[in-house]
Amino acid sequence: QVLLVESGGGVVQAGGSLRLSCTASVLIFSSYSMGWFRQAPGKEREFVATIPWSGDDITYYGGSVKGRFTISRDNAKNTVYLQMNSLKPEDTAVYYCAATRFGDKGLVTASTYNYWGQGTQVTVSS
Repeated sequence: QVLLVESGGGVVQAGGSLRLSCTASVLIFSSYSMGWFRQAPGKEREFVATIPWSGDDITYYGGSVKGRFTISRDNAKNTVYLQMNSLKPEDTAVYYCAATRFGDKGLVTASTYNYWGQGTQVTVSS
């Protein structure tokens, strides 16, 4: 069983920054591709960012966050981060961390991931 625990959410003014963290209870964190998704009230879950397990420093972002958000990982700490800058009110959502072992295809799709965190609320006020 893989347990993912997110932290770092909160309330921030537009233009501000937050850093989300997600720590995984797994033996070999480096073998997991990690992703961030978000879901706003009344909307479908949306892809935010992913960082594959392969360690090639390749990352992918959703169009609405590209250039503002940065995903990174620290395999020694079993943790993936989402640095969010220049936040906008439309970034308000519950943010979820997700994991899939040795995943290298379809990482922008929620159904690819086997494990999910409980979510952390991010609220951006205007």
